[in-house]
Amino acid sequence: MGTNLDLPSTKPYLIRAIHQWCTDNGFTPYLAVSVDARTRVPMEHVRDGQIVLNLDYEATARLEIGNDVITFQARFGGVARDLLVPIGNVAAIYARENGGGMAFEPEPAGAVAEPEGSTAAPGRDGEPEPPKTPPPPAGRAKLQRVK
Repeated sequence: MGTNLDLPSTKPYLIRAIHQWCTDNGFTPYLAVSVDARTRVPMEHVRDGQIVLNLDYEATARLEIGNDVITFQARFGGVARDLLVPIGNVAAIYARENGGGMAFEPEPAGAVAEPEGSTAAPGRDGEPEPPKTPPPPAGRAKLQRVK
């Protein structure tokens, strides 16, 4: 049996599965995201180049976990914001209550096709610009293996 290099990544399927597992079991699904120029998130909440987002259905509107991007609307300080996270930028998805979930290897910006409708402009020399706000130190999320 041969391998097919054109197969889609399993990552978005695993993200959807862990999200559903969290929801089915009454847990709050959190998404840890590596932020770069392709990511549309509130930059004032980015710490150490990462942001953790609540993906619970009660905390989001119009949540779509696609094969290339995750899009949804969430409120920050009472203001609704549209968010876009490329699948390649997802570092982990886990349950807030017990840390059960899955972590992923980071994918370099060039390894993933640009999501449709992406308006992020690269910095000089074609490299993505780092977040503007210098992030203060933050703790790391506790992850556990789900069996």
